[in-house]
Amino acid sequence: MSEADRVPSPAAPPAVAASAPEEKKGKEPEREKLPPIVSAGASAPAGLDRGFKGQISAFSSVISTVNQKKEATENRSSPTHLAFPNIKNVRDLPPVSLDVRQKQRISTDPLSSEIKAPVLPEPILPVQPKTMKDFLEDVEKAKSSGDWKTVYDFYLTTFDSFPELSAAFKKDASASFNTIEDSGINAKFVNAVYDALLNTPQDIQKTNPQFNNTSTYVIYAHLLRQTASLVEADHHFLAHWFKKLSQKRFKPLVERLLQFISLRLFPAKPEEFPPISKCSWWIPSASKVLALLNTANNLVHPPLIPYTDFYNSTLDHIDLMEEYHTWQSFGNSHRFSFCQYPFVISIAAKKIIIQRDSEQQMISIARQSLVDKVSRRQRPDMNMLFLNMKVRRTHLVSDSLDELTRKRADLKKKLKVTFVGEAGLDMGGLTKEWFLLLIRQIFHPDYGMFTYHKDSYCHWFSSFKCDNYSEFRLVGILMGLAVYNSITLDIRFPPCCYKKLLSPPIVPSDQNTPVGICSVTTDDLCQIMPELAHGLSELLSYEGNVEEDFYSTFQVFQEEFGIIKSYNLKPGGDKIPVTNQNRKEYVQLYIDFLLNKSIYKQFAAFYYGFHSVCASNALMLLRPEEVEILVCGSPELDMHALQRSTQYDGYAKTDLTIRYFWDVVLGFPLDLQKKLLHFTTGSDRVPVGGMADLNFKISKNETSTNWLPVAHTCFNQLCLPPYKSKKDLKQKLIIGISNSEGFGLE
Repeated sequence: MSEADRVPSPAAPPAVAASAPEEKKGKEPEREKLPPIVSAGASAPAGLDRGFKGQISAFSSVISTVNQKKEATENRSSPTHLAFPNIKNVRDLPPVSLDVRQKQRISTDPLSSEIKAPVLPEPILPVQPKTMKDFLEDVEKAKSSGDWKTVYDFYLTTFDSFPELSAAFKKDASASFNTIEDSGINAKFVNAVYDALLNTPQDIQKTNPQFNNTSTYVIYAHLLRQTASLVEADHHFLAHWFKKLSQKRFKPLVERLLQFISLRLFPAKPEEFPPISKCSWWIPSASKVLALLNTANNLVHPPLIPYTDFYNSTLDHIDLMEEYHTWQSFGNSHRFSFCQYPFVISIAAKKIIIQRDSEQQMISIARQSLVDKVSRRQRPDMNMLFLNMKVRRTHLVSDSLDELTRKRADLKKKLKVTFVGEAGLDMGGLTKEWFLLLIRQIFHPDYGMFTYHKDSYCHWFSSFKCDNYSEFRLVGILMGLAVYNSITLDIRFPPCCYKKLLSPPIVPSDQNTPVGICSVTTDDLCQIMPELAHGLSELLSYEGNVEEDFYSTFQVFQEEFGIIKSYNLKPGGDKIPVTNQNRKEYVQLYIDFLLNKSIYKQFAAFYYGFHSVCASNALMLLRPEEVEILVCGSPELDMHALQRSTQYDGYAKTDLTIRYFWDVVLGFPLDLQKKLLHFTTGSDRVPVGGMADLNFKISKNETSTNWLPVAHTCFNQLCLPPYKSKKDLKQKLIIGISNSEGFGLE
């Protein structure tokens, strides 16, 4: 499920009126149907800020012209990377929907001469001034002679009006466009002109701003406003054209917009900006254009840039809960909130939102329990404020399942665990131990709930049919409790699992609505069963006769408890041969069977278990990859950060043993560093907050130096004997972390 699908659609931007010459006679070209792209963001407030005064280059006149004549639909792209199509092409855009076409239908009955509109003359298009070769030759001459007048005149003329832009950069200045595949722009020429501008004298750059500094932000804001206010059909075109940019061109566009938002939020020199009351539309407009770029990035596989490059770390320093509550209260109306554009909110900021939302729910439920006690004139008990789990180590799974079933109304309270027959208070260590032991037991191959795939190093749901799927619900509850209580779990699910977990992100009110069903591809299957995915890809690319050579039908076989069972992928599938013509359908149905249909009941129980704890609108802010990071932590290790945040007990950071330890660890390859982290914390991943959130501690173990290191995973603690040499420490440490069993628990 795409991110855009999970974000509620905001109020649609108002259509921008555009004047256009009368259409040419003749048959209109067939319109191309556009794939749906959901835009995310609030429409910009009406009215442009007119407080900015002064001389502002040739671009200023363009913006002024747009404001006065409402020709925003002419503006098809960024001024530095794409040119503006000629205004006569506005009517060539495909209609948004059938209803729109019906409403816009005009009677074709002949009109009397008195009321017929006069025929407007065709606009005279300027002649293309230069080719790319001519322009580059002029630039080289200017560099050698120091006379930039010819180049200056080119920029001055080209960016003076839309017709000039079209004449310079459109492949055919008079041709209309009606395809998402080709913008009709000479992109190489546009890029050459932009790259040359960066090396021109300052006077040329000032009259053609690149919007890298605050002095040009007023012009930039108006340009963003016009782009954001385009009709939805134009946004479709822009998104598909943006996806064709190279990473070198695409990434600076994103970075420039993020910088624009950051400097408007926290200006270094507030006097450089208009009053906030006059430019409240700046950030909404920039966010809407960012949404177009994010959509374009998601249309490409692999994406042009990582989704994390859209994060704006500046937002970590604003009142996130106010943004969240605004979004909750007003949805996607004209009240702007960054939560309408969750792709710009970092995973660290989203974790804060989820945690505080969880805490508020915990407090609310605990307060209600207290009120109920008092209203019944019963003595309040502090235990009523917690989800208290009492389990026996010998019956860990069954006791946990019973406790969670009986106390399902308390799932959103703070978790506390007690092992029967053992003294001690749960200060966090027992809770983590309960998670570690339970996960270790449930995911053991002998338990039969999950299958471990060695090729992909991940677990997947067993398709074995059973009468009771409550234990799958237990695993879902465990994952939800882990997110709710900020516990990192050592679970290896493929990314597809988290995509299914957000399908949909909010539990449907109708119990008959399918859950955990999402569109799947060979890429998803490759993350679980790479060999099978490769075989299916080979089938799709096979050049021979598929029916005769493979002799397959739309029927698949699975082994269940030693018995081979057959399943039809479609009605009568056992009698339908796989051919060159229907092999794509066969592959898609087979993948859907493996990842959706064959495990539906198992995953549905898992889905409902997770959402019984994490039922929150905050989940709508998350991508599947971000859910995985919240549950399992980040795979990115920074051992230098771990060194800076480590606490010591019995040692000082200047002690010789500690210096030996860090020299050895920092020199480890990545796989040994991960083993060390797994040995000491129970997981080889890092919490969302980074290494500092691990609270890693090294304690002095007053034992013989012949002993190996010992770890207390419940407290992220490593007990290290005072080894006398670096060689001895390295040898003992590698033996310890490479041969520990399970979670290294004592």
